[in-house]
Amino acid sequence: MITKMKSFLQNEEGASAVEYGLLVAGIAVAVMAAIYGIGTALNTKFTNVQSQLSGS
Repeated sequence: MITKMKSFLQNEEGASAVEYGLLVAGIAVAVMAAIYGIGTALNTKFTNVQSQLSGS
């Protein structure tokens, strides 16, 4: 029983799975922030084009 407990405490496979999960979550947040920034910039461009076309 004690050897199984020691083996369980020394096993780091679950820790690396958690680390990969955190890494993926961080990348997802970065991608969403980039998409949000690009979307805002594109919205501004299209609004400017629309206003210039309406003013002509």
